[in-house]
Amino acid sequence: MKFKENINIPLDKFINLSLYDKKFGYYMRKNPFGKKGDFITAPNISRLFSEMIVVWILSFWKNLGSPKNFNLVELGAGNGEMMKIFIESFKKFEKFNNSCKIFIYEKSPTLIKIQKKKLKGNKIVWLSNFKKIKKFPTVFIANEFFDSIAIKQFIKLDTLWFERYVSFKKNKKPFFFDKKIDIKKFEKKIKHKVTLNQKFVEYSEGGVNYLKNIIKIIKKKQGGLLIIDYGYLDKKMKNTLQAISNHKYSNILDNIGNSDITHNINFHLFKEIVLKSGGLRNSITTQRNFLINLGIKQRAEILSKNVSFLKKADIFYRLERLINEKQMGHLFKVMFIQNKKRKFNLGF
Repeated sequence: MKFKENINIPLDKFINLSLYDKKFGYYMRKNPFGKKGDFITAPNISRLFSEMIVVWILSFWKNLGSPKNFNLVELGAGNGEMMKIFIESFKKFEKFNNSCKIFIYEKSPTLIKIQKKKLKGNKIVWLSNFKKIKKFPTVFIANEFFDSIAIKQFIKLDTLWFERYVSFKKNKKPFFFDKKIDIKKFEKKIKHKVTLNQKFVEYSEGGVNYLKNIIKIIKKKQGGLLIIDYGYLDKKMKNTLQAISNHKYSNILDNIGNSDITHNINFHLFKEIVLKSGGLRNSITTQRNFLINLGIKQRAEILSKNVSFLKKADIFYRLERLINEKQMGHLFKVMFIQNKKRKFNLGF
C-alpha cells in the first residue's frame, strides 16, 4: 500500500483498505483459508462442526413451527466448506430442504468465485445487502464474521481521549499515532456511551451497523442470529487488534494487504446493544459448551466406528481442536439473539 503524499488515516479506514480495497485488499485478492492460506476456520478443521450447526438450525426451524418458507443467511462464507456440509445434510430432511431458501452475504469477488465453484448445482442467492431477503423467518449464521470488520481504537490519557491513526510518509515505514478527539461528539453519533468506565475502547462501527440491521430483520420477520467468534465477556475493553500471516501472528503495519487483520469481539458490548434495542433476548456460552451440548462427542463416536485406528485418531484430534479449552473451545464464544417471546436455548 503506497500513497503519493504524506497521509494520516484512522485505524478503521486503514483496516478497510488493507482488507477490502479492490486492488490490494487481503480478502479481495486471495483465498486465506486452509493449509496454503493464513488460517484455518472450524468448518475446515472438521465436518463435525458444521454438522452440529445443522442440528441447531433444524431444531430452531422446528421451534419456529416448521414454517413452509424459511431463510438461512450465512454471513461471510469463507471457502464455502460449511455451506457445503449444510446442503449435504439438509437433503436428508426433505420437508426442511423444501422450505429453506439459502443466501450467502459475501464482499469478496475472489471468495464468491471459490464458493460458487464448491457449491455448484445448488440454489443459492449471493447478497451484497440484505434487501433481497424475503419476508420469512430468517436465521443468520455468523462464524468468524464480526472479527474481520474494521475497528476504531480510543485511548484515555488523564481526562482527554485520543483516537488511534496510522501515518504514511514517503519512503518510510507507516506508524501508529494518537490524535485528540471530541469523544462526546462520537458517542452522540453512535448513540452509545461506549467510554463509560473505560480507559481504552475498541469499537467497530461497521460491525455494530450489521448487528443493528440484523436485529431489525429479526424483529420484523422472526428468526435469530447465531454468532460464533473470537471474543471475551469482560466489561473492561482490551486491545485485541492483531494480524495473522501464514498461521502466525505478524506486525499489522508490515506486509499490508497480505495479512489478515482481526480483533476479539467484546460480547458484553453486543449484549448491551441487544438489550438497548428492546424486545430481544440473548444467550451466550463457549464454543466448547455449545458443541458438547449439541452432541458433538456422540457424533464423533458414531463416525469413528468401523474405521482404521489412524482415521479414528484423526477424528478425535480434530474434535479436540474444536472443544479443548486451551485451543478453540474457550477462546471462541457463541451468542444467540432471538425475539423475547421465543425460549429456544439448545446448545446454551
